[in-house]
Amino acid sequence: MNYFDVIQERHSIRAYQNQPIEPEKLQQILEAINRAPSAGNLQSFEVYLVTKDEYRTALVVAAGGQDFLAQAPVVLVFCAHGERAQERYHRRGVELYSVQDATIACTFAMLTATALGLSSVWVGAYDEAMVSKILGIPQGQRPVAMLPIGYAAEGPRKRERRSLEELVHRS
Repeated sequence: MNYFDVIQERHSIRAYQNQPIEPEKLQQILEAINRAPSAGNLQSFEVYLVTKDEYRTALVVAAGGQDFLAQAPVVLVFCAHGERAQERYHRRGVELYSVQDATIACTFAMLTATALGLSSVWVGAYDEAMVSKILGIPQGQRPVAMLPIGYAAEGPRKRERRSLEELVHRS
């Protein structure tokens, strides 16, 4: 799939088939994450790969009942790891750049999944402390996005987008 097709095909999917992701596809997603740009190339983020049923089910609870987290065979949890950026970028590295690094990596994962014929949805509504406890995420790392990935069991909802005239402010 070419890049512009990937952008057109990417939609938020909240229902997944009971079908595993092929290991080579998962590996491609993980490699794409590792290639994501980051501030100062510090990669001030961590990724937790969640495949066990009991952990995905616990994430549903942490996310206020978003059941599709348990349906997807894989959930990637992206965490900002501010300490990795602190020495070079100080407070801004901890509070902003590490979050940006994690979210860029999540975007790379989402687009790569789409290119491989998989679906996903960005999840940002959850109890951070509960997610950290479930996955044993160390203090100093902050969960900033969860990305369930799998084969779609539904079609995308078509949604209107803002016009470029409304969205883009030219100077």
